Amino acid sequence: MPSTKTEFRVIRVEDEQGRTLALEVMRAIYRDEKQWIRQDEKLVSSADHEASGVSWFVVLAESRPVGVLRVLYEVPLEEYRAYGFQMRNRGFDLEAFLKHNRIAEIGRFAVLPEFRRNLLAVVALMRAAVADTIHRGWTHYITDIFEGEQHNPHGFHTRVMGFQEVATHDVGELNCPNRRITMVLDLAQSYRRLRQQNNWIFRYLTEGWTPAMHQTLLDRASAAKVPMVNA
Repeated sequence: MPSTKTEFRVIRVEDEQGRTLALEVMRAIYRDEKQWIRQDEKLVSSADHEASGVSWFVVLAESRPVGVLRVLYEVPLEEYRAYGFQMRNRGFDLEAFLKHNRIAEIGRFAVLPEFRRNLLAVVALMRAAVADTIHRGWTHYITDIFEGEQHNPHGFHTRVMGFQEVATHDVGELNCPNRRITMVLDLAQSYRRLRQQNNWIFRYLTEGWTPAMHQTLLDRASAAKVPMVNA
């Protein structure tokens, strides 16, 4: 694990106080820095902390909110279909993928500029999100990143977690002119890949997991005949 003097902890947004912490980060990045969204209600909805279909997480450095992540369990599939996908992998059937898997949308991944190079802050958010998703029984993530955007998480998503690019589209809900790249992640495949590497990221991501959580992903990977990926 990389050395750091900063103590990070992640909280789930469960009340208005938690929403205020998430808003502090989202205003700084999505509103002021990127200018993708202006209204607070669209940055972090006041109804989200009471909704069963969404989870927000905030990473704190000491007591300061420095990053956020949202997992949406009621994916707006019709919005995705309306985007007009240009497939990058012609062998990937996006419609079948959306229909036959339990897919959560992971996004609103935002970390303050002075903490973006601190991988521990990023992995801490992913650890909370993945544990939540596994507990709920969801199997895959889908997300969009902006092509060419300076701070997009493409490298972390592909090299660390194992997301795969499947399509592009030119429009979306955020006010950004860049083309969107749609990426998907099979959580069981990601688990098997990281487990084989057995580095600090795998140990940190799975810290506190029960044996049942490990076995769930091993069983899914075996049932799908997911190949081991060489480190």
